[in-house]
Amino acid sequence: MTHLSVSLGHRGISLGHRNDLEAEQWLRDVVLPLSLPDLAACTHLMREPYPHVALSFAGTGLDSATLPPVPPELRDAATAAAAEHATRRSGRAVYFAGVERLVGTITVGELLAWSAIDQVAVLGGAPAQPETRIQTRDFVRPQWRNGELVLTTQPARGGILVPFEMPDPTPCCADH
Repeated sequence: MTHLSVSLGHRGISLGHRNDLEAEQWLRDVVLPLSLPDLAACTHLMREPYPHVALSFAGTGLDSATLPPVPPELRDAATAAAAEHATRRSGRAVYFAGVERLVGTITVGELLAWSAIDQVAVLGGAPAQPETRIQTRDFVRPQWRNGELVLTTQPARGGILVPFEMPDPTPCCADH
């Protein structure tokens, strides 16, 4: 059984995680303890053969011996996740160069200098200036768009920005 699907030096794994939270927990429990120095990891929403979250990886030291086998029905999803990451077309970055420094309140300039993030986008179209402060909430999840790793933010009180994706979102219709 194939453990990882490989595409252009990137690897994908699909184990049928139901959501990003579940996939990130698996990543923290299984992959991050390996302490791989140049690891980049993304989540990918997949539709086939059923809705689930796959993961993709870039970096050295991650091989099929360290990870569980991909079920046959999810191999295409694993391959697709690896290809999307390799071409930088899509993927929600969970672990990337500099992510450990993106805590508390920092400036846009610091975020760009300290991490692999290429661009900060602000909802509503206002440009993010280097001196603008970002309250990271210790949860930064940029996405690959057109070859660039882009963090989408939104304005918050006090003239600061916050990442658009919240660490603990309330599920839609949670009170129903």
